[in-house]
Amino acid sequence: MAASDDRLRALAYHLLGSRDAMDDVLQKVYVKAYRHLAEFRGESTIATWLYRITYTTCIDHLRREKRTDSMTPEQIEDARPGIAGIADHLAIRDELHQALAALSPERCAAVLLVLRDGYNYADAAEVLGVPPGTVASRVAHGRRQLAAALSTDTEGGK
Repeated sequence: MAASDDRLRALAYHLLGSRDAMDDVLQKVYVKAYRHLAEFRGESTIATWLYRITYTTCIDHLRREKRTDSMTPEQIEDARPGIAGIADHLAIRDELHQALAALSPERCAAVLLVLRDGYNYADAAEVLGVPPGTVASRVAHGRRQLAAALSTDTEGGK
């Protein structure tokens, strides 16, 4: 379950852009999961079910907060781990965080589920509550947006 927890944390962090918000939402996720465990029908894996709860709880949080902006540079800087001696790694990670933060929550979730976590479109669709074609579209648009953001950052630094 530790690997699932890490992935749930990553999904929540990328959607919310804040460790505090991530922690608050994940606490709600685990309470919801515990309270509704008897309702789990086994039509999907427990991991998919937890992803779905995490995604919907994050979206609900964003709607309540009416947050439409991406992470500020200060938030990204605060979120960086304090690891010395790997400036290049941190710079790439920072660029990726910024590019992911620029995606809509729906695109970000689709990209993370499919490209990072290896979900197929059907399973990601189940998590996100949309048709597989919508997942494919979100991933395609997200890829293009990420590629454009990362290539612009790379070219601007030359």
